[in-house]
Formats: sequence, structure tokens, C-alpha cells
Amino acid sequence: MPQQQILVTGAAGFIGAHVAAQLARQGHRVVGIDSFNAYYETRLKHDRVAALLTPLGVECRWLDLCDGEATRRLVVDGGFDAVIHLAAQAGVRHSIKAPGDYIQSNLVGFGNVIEACREAGVPHLLYASSSSVYGSREDAPFSETDRVDRPASLYAATKIANELIAHTYASIHGLRSTGLRFFTVYGPWGRPDMAYFSFSRRMRAGQPITLFAGGELLRDFTCIDDIVDAVVGLLNTPAPATAAKESDIYNLGHHVPVKVIDFVNTLEAALGLKAIIEYGPMQPGDVPVTCADDGKLRARIGDWACTPLDEGLNRFARWIEAWEPRSS
Repeated sequence: MPQQQILVTGAAGFIGAHVAAQLARQGHRVVGIDSFNAYYETRLKHDRVAALLTPLGVECRWLDLCDGEATRRLVVDGGFDAVIHLAAQAGVRHSIKAPGDYIQSNLVGFGNVIEACREAGVPHLLYASSSSVYGSREDAPFSETDRVDRPASLYAATKIANELIAHTYASIHGLRSTGLRFFTVYGPWGRPDMAYFSFSRRMRAGQPITLFAGGELLRDFTCIDDIVDAVVGLLNTPAPATAAKESDIYNLGHHVPVKVIDFVNTLEAALGLKAIIEYGPMQPGDVPVTCADDGKLRARIGDWACTPLDEGLNRFARWIEAWEPRSS
């Protein structure tokens, strides 16, 4: 693949930092931006940049994508061959408490990015969506052709809106876009609001963890290394001629859902610790199962990385012990 000029938004974030680093290793010229907001500790975001991006010569500039004019200038002047838009306000439960954060980041910010891409004539926009768009259902696996008009959270609703906006821009303006429906991503340098990260912190501190719905919820856990493999594959694999100016969507998950209680058992082995478990009811916005049909993705990029859960959690355990050592 020839060298490309690529913009990665949310480059200080979990997925963004890993994707930007891999693209730089492949020889692409990568520009990263992030707002470094305080949804979780900014120390982790700065540490990601220092560990994953700075050694590869990737700069991560500060920019709030809700600033439409600054976003427009960046994209129009950047001469980008592709934009990978991973900046967003994450978290299902937080969207119940702080809906305005999602309206601004996921709707206003997304709108500014896609409009700037249209004006600049960017050949390809890839953007973060989520398995949350499938809503509360149990008839797994989930396929890209399934209905997604029953979101269980505002977060999911904003992601559905992103997909619809992208479709509209493709139809009206011929802007090619690829939506990335991520399924429960985990691994080193992850997000502290994710269950596996918060579980690990509490277990290492000797504190109890709470499993909702009796620990019976099913999640299609996907290692960050696998996600990077899929995102880069979708960027580097030429689209069919018929999709040159279309909006497309792909599931990025492995069709291997795991009960949360079984996930905790694997995490215990990785950390060498026993969890103190308490149980709570199903939480508003949660869904009983996530499970990806990845047939469409494999048809496009071929077989993609599939890290076993125990291996992925062992990598995470080694990382968190190094990044946040326990006091003796």
C-alpha cells in the first residue's frame, strides 16, 4: 500500500492511539488530534501518546471537534487521503447522566468532521460506531443488515445517527465512508470506565466488584490488537468498484460471546487474584447480549486476527501491573 496522509481523531484514546501507532509503523504519515477531555483521567491519555505515538514520530495535537471552523481548517488544509474518526463521547451509562456530552461530541463533532471531509474531498472516511446500535435483543448473532431503530441508550442513538448521516453524505455528495461497529474492545492502554479495567483496579485493591444481572450478560469481547488489524485492513483493502462512493458498515467482533462471570474467572487467572463478587440488577441502558456476525468483514479483508481471551487478558494484566503498580 503506498504511503498515505491520514488523520486520526481521538488519537489519545484507547483505539485511536493503537490505530495511529500501527499506521505509523506501516509507513503512513499520521496526524493525530484529541481534546484530552476529563471523562476519565487525562494522565492515561497523555501516557498513551508518550508510549505509543511519540516514539514513532506521531504528534497528537489538541483540538475540540465541536469547533467547526478549526475542524474545517484542519481537514481542508491537511490534504488527507483518509480520515479515521474515532473521537467520541463513550460510555452507555454516562449517557443517562450527561446527555449533553453526547449531543456535542457525537452529533455536533461528527457533523463537523463529515462536512469538512466533504468540503476537502477526502477520498475515504472511516468512523467509530458501536455494537450498541443493535439494542436490547437476544437473537444473536447480529448482522449489518439487521434493524437498528430501537436503541437502548442515548449513546447508541447517537451512533445510529452517525451511520444515517454518513449514508446521506454518500448518497448526496458521493463521500465514501466506512462505519466500524466495535464489539466490547479490551486490552492494554484501555479505558478505565470499561468493566474489565475497573474490575482489575478493584481486585488489585482488595475491593469487591459488582456483576449485574447475575453475571449472566454475554459480551463479544474483542482484543485491541484484533480491532487494529480490522481497521487497518478496511483502510488498506480496496473497496469494490460499486462501493467507491458509498457508505458501508462492518461488525468488528468475533461471534464468540462470553458470560461476564466466565470473563471474570479468566481475569482472575490473569491477575493471579480472586475477585470478591457482589451481584446487582440489570442496569438501564445495558443489553443482555452482544454477538457479531463477522462474515461481511471477512469477505472484505480475509481472515483477521483472533486473540484468545486468556491471552488478551494476560497482556492487559502485564500492562496494568507496569503502568499502575500496586503499593507494597
